[in-house]
Amino acid sequence: GLRKAHSGAQGLLAAQKARGLFKDFFPETGTKIELPELFDRGTASFPQTIYCGFDPTADSLHVGHLLALLGLFHLQRAGHNVIALVGGATARLGDPSGRTKEREALETERVRANARALRLGLEALAANHQQLFTDGRSWGSFTVLDNSAWYQKQHLVDFLAAVGGHFRMGTLLSRQSVQLRLKSPEGMSLAEFFYQVLQAYDFYYLFQRYGCRVQLGGSDQLGNIMSGYEFINKLTGEDVFGITVPLITSTTGAKLGKSAGNAVWLNRDKTSPFELYQFFVRQPDDSVERD
Repeated sequence: GLRKAHSGAQGLLAAQKARGLFKDFFPETGTKIELPELFDRGTASFPQTIYCGFDPTADSLHVGHLLALLGLFHLQRAGHNVIALVGGATARLGDPSGRTKEREALETERVRANARALRLGLEALAANHQQLFTDGRSWGSFTVLDNSAWYQKQHLVDFLAAVGGHFRMGTLLSRQSVQLRLKSPEGMSLAEFFYQVLQAYDFYYLFQRYGCRVQLGGSDQLGNIMSGYEFINKLTGEDVFGITVPLITSTTGAKLGKSAGNAVWLNRDKTSPFELYQFFVRQPDDSVERD
């Protein structure tokens, strides 16, 4: 289930929930420590490490990534360490979440080039954020990683033997993103189906190596975040959490992105600063109020 804003929570989570930047928190109940407590400066758990994934299906970030980036930056300014994870490995499978058909396969070298470009874009955004918003407070770190760094060392059979037994098919099949695709005319490939397993493993890897206990993602990522929670909880007995942000959509309600053909890029070589500005100016008033 989803936990709405914690009734007694003050500070970062409650403020961003009220503003509409954070949409939902997961899990609902039964954890040894509740999510707002993790972000309390007065506890031993401070600071936390939070990550968000960005698959390099193109060579630039776009407006659809903005709310997740804003979430990371707010958390960083509050003193927490944030990780932007480039999906150099997972991009080769394609995330089925929120999609009606399979993503076109990308060549290995194309994914590598896109991953390099995304890393540079993320590092530039982080540097600009640091330069423009420095406020005298102690900030957390901003780290960019690429999951190909750990998957390229894995052998398929070894990985399946070590990880596969911790996932139940019934649970994976029950995810909304999977159900929608299974009922579609095109169906769903094994590669796409396996995506949520790799995203769950990413969360586990970052939990083990960096103490990362919170994953941030778009609201269409909830099923993948749940898979990560269940995997980590089974292996370690520890609780981890998810925070979702709303999806930025077009005036017709379509998700913004490269595949939808309506991406507004954050790279000035692909979308000029004026065009980016105009995108926001052209938004209907009710859309601005909703977002």
